[in-house]
Amino acid sequence: MIQCMSTRSPWKIWLLIAVMSMGPQGGAQLTAAEQSWAVGDEARKVLPLATDLPATIDRRDVERAMRKVADWELDRARPGFNLDWTFATLYTGFMAASRSTGDPKYRQAMYEMGHSHEWALGPRTGHADDQAVAQTYLELYLEHPDPAEIKPLRQQFDTILKSPYDDKNLPWWWCDALFMAPAAWARLYKATGDISYLDYMNHEWWLTSALLYDPSEHLFSRDASFLDKKEANGKKVFWSRGNGWVMAGLVRVLQEMPADYPDRERFVTQFREMSASLAKLQGSDGLWRPGLLDASSYPLPEVSGSAFFTYAIAWGVNEGILDRQTYFPVVQRGWKGLIGHIYADGRLGSMQPVGAAPGDFGPTASYVFGVGAFLLAGSEVNRMALQMVTSVHSPRRGF
Repeated sequence: MIQCMSTRSPWKIWLLIAVMSMGPQGGAQLTAAEQSWAVGDEARKVLPLATDLPATIDRRDVERAMRKVADWELDRARPGFNLDWTFATLYTGFMAASRSTGDPKYRQAMYEMGHSHEWALGPRTGHADDQAVAQTYLELYLEHPDPAEIKPLRQQFDTILKSPYDDKNLPWWWCDALFMAPAAWARLYKATGDISYLDYMNHEWWLTSALLYDPSEHLFSRDASFLDKKEANGKKVFWSRGNGWVMAGLVRVLQEMPADYPDRERFVTQFREMSASLAKLQGSDGLWRPGLLDASSYPLPEVSGSAFFTYAIAWGVNEGILDRQTYFPVVQRGWKGLIGHIYADGRLGSMQPVGAAPGDFGPTASYVFGVGAFLLAGSEVNRMALQMVTSVHSPRRGF
């Protein structure tokens, strides 16, 4: 597990972030630990939790919590914005926060980020992690179309489409990839109307699913090396955040997929199956542990995966894909649990660092991808709150 940089002095930390913001020509090579700090850290002192954030599903309360967390992260992470998947996940949250709260500053920060990187993807052509930032570029483009914002990514995706399918060497061989890349391909279809982007995504999704999706547990192994790994209690290892990546990926694909797309129902079925399994595994505090089938082995809930689950299930309820009576309490408990890990300064804690399996962390551990997940969750909980208000004035809507 990568160690955090919390032992460095504040001036050196900010110098490191400034160097990172200069990009690959910045003139300095950072160690893995230094790069880790830019992604997040764990506070080395006891911090007070926030006491001014009601956990109700009320628009004012939800937006207050979103702003508190988003503002803390934006101030802290902005100097180190880069094209890594960790930050790309945060960017999806900032876009959702702007839409949900109506505050343009988060969207403006994303435009400035894209413009400063000349709308480039990460350096590894065809790698899902380095395609994740395309989601934000495409969201910006769909709001105010500018061909420059999608030209580099479209060139790369077109190059991939020209290559023949290789069903033996999966490009998305780990479950995290199902958040990173598929939504970008689906959004490029939405932006261009070219169905070949959606067809490519569909083809690769189901190859990955055939390898990693457990048809009885309705959960994903992180990758093929985990297919036979067991927890301390003898049950299979199903990593919370790994399955969170998949659930959020399903949402972001379905958002852009036409209602009459031939395989849409397969995605909906998988989404419903996973939602049902996850609802049964929710902890009494509303959150999920790092190892989904062995909660007793993990003392703390894992906030990044829990935020993705809350986001996805709330979206499913809002869209009428999931039964409201069954799943509204899941969202309600999940949101309350997430609020309980916000600190007075806006830090969101109890997140596992970068990893590939259930691991250890402390109560103040905070990382940019988990904040992105929280803001996505907040956007759907906020939409749920709006629907509840609307239903008061509409006898045809039952909430």
